[in-house]
Amino acid sequence: MKRRKFITTCGLTTLATQIPLAGVQGKLSPNTIIKPPHLKAGDTVGLISPAGVIDAEDLANAKRSLTELGLNIKLGNHILDRYGYLAGTDANRANDVNAMFADSSVNAIMTMRGGWGCNRILPLLNYAQIRTHPKIIMGFSDITALVLAIYARSRVLTFHGPNATSNWNEFTVDYAKRILFDGEAITMQNLKTEDIQFETIASGKATGKLIGGNLSVIAAMVGSPYLPAWHKSILFVEDVREDVYRIDRMLTQLKNAGILNQISGFIFGRCTDCSIGDEPSFKLTQVLREHIIPLKIPAWYGSMIGHIKDKFTLPIGLNVEIDADAGTIKMLESAVVRGDE
Repeated sequence: MKRRKFITTCGLTTLATQIPLAGVQGKLSPNTIIKPPHLKAGDTVGLISPAGVIDAEDLANAKRSLTELGLNIKLGNHILDRYGYLAGTDANRANDVNAMFADSSVNAIMTMRGGWGCNRILPLLNYAQIRTHPKIIMGFSDITALVLAIYARSRVLTFHGPNATSNWNEFTVDYAKRILFDGEAITMQNLKTEDIQFETIASGKATGKLIGGNLSVIAAMVGSPYLPAWHKSILFVEDVREDVYRIDRMLTQLKNAGILNQISGFIFGRCTDCSIGDEPSFKLTQVLREHIIPLKIPAWYGSMIGHIKDKFTLPIGLNVEIDADAGTIKMLESAVVRGDE
């Protein structure tokens, strides 16, 4: 009985492959990455709060932004719960994730905000069910833990992009719609404005599966069973309000854990409101060079990823090609399955 409960809760991939997938013909190998169906006007998006607390105003703003995209809204049962600094108990937040994947009326899932809490619910998610009901799920910051774990354990492609409470401006909406709605395989490139910093760390091009998110969250997941394989991947990271020495410490942790020496390319998005800390110190790009140049892989700093107004939508687990001299991320295939495919 205990074994059966464990399998149901953890959703072993081998179990998932024995169940027919919604909209997918036949049985798939455990290593097959499943793409979720694309979004279209009139679809229903499930809103959940798997991390930090939100309020009624946050919810109203999120509903307005998503409604303007032509989407209908379904709320998680515990979306406005409060449990200390968390949006409800671990069990209730996990239940909202599981319920949205199980609900056939929900076409995609959007997370409200980051903060802290997703790591706490990872053991409570039904990964087998997620694999049999693949859907778009997207967010960033603390949501990194959720989208990486679902990709790693369910082998369903997920998305690092705006939360429901993000600024859904023209730039952010354009990338989200072209990737999630239209199913385009596009090349992502920074806006060309004076206030956007870009710096090549190491020249060249590389291909691999795009994997990453918030650096602090990834570092906190090291040693857990919820991180994906890193071999020949393109690692992207970002962070907010961290001193440079802390970025150094977290990158050192990834290095000592054997992650950095496996990747084929590296992108640092933005370190928003980060400081050099107490003197003496290094500049952030100095620290990045010390860690990355010995790897002899293409890398750059300043991609439009992170706690910033204008954001890319990044498919976790998709094959991409990066160009460290141009600062581009080229999708080599669509990230979603269109209805006519």
